[in-house]
Amino acid sequence: MTELGVLVEKNFGASTLAGAVHTDAYRLLRQELARLRLAAGMSQAKLAEILGKPASYVAKYELGERRLDAVELCVILRIVSADPKLFFENLFEASPDKL
Repeated sequence: MTELGVLVEKNFGASTLAGAVHTDAYRLLRQELARLRLAAGMSQAKLAEILGKPASYVAKYELGERRLDAVELCVILRIVSADPKLFFENLFEASPDKL
């Protein structure tokens, strides 16, 4: 697990949405979104501002307290200038066979 992933899980692993499926693949999605945001030089607050959302919006999905839908994910990937094909290829490879 990356240093960022360890930090997220250590500090916020228990603060996940009750009843939500938190597979290793979803954890990877959250960690990768945080890594891409940081690589783009953005704080959570700055990304939330660009998205037109409250400051807590980014923190909540990065911590697993909120799930993203497909459209939200695409908008975030565009803002942080991520390659969506690469992002989804990596996520696809890490996805489980069943939920």
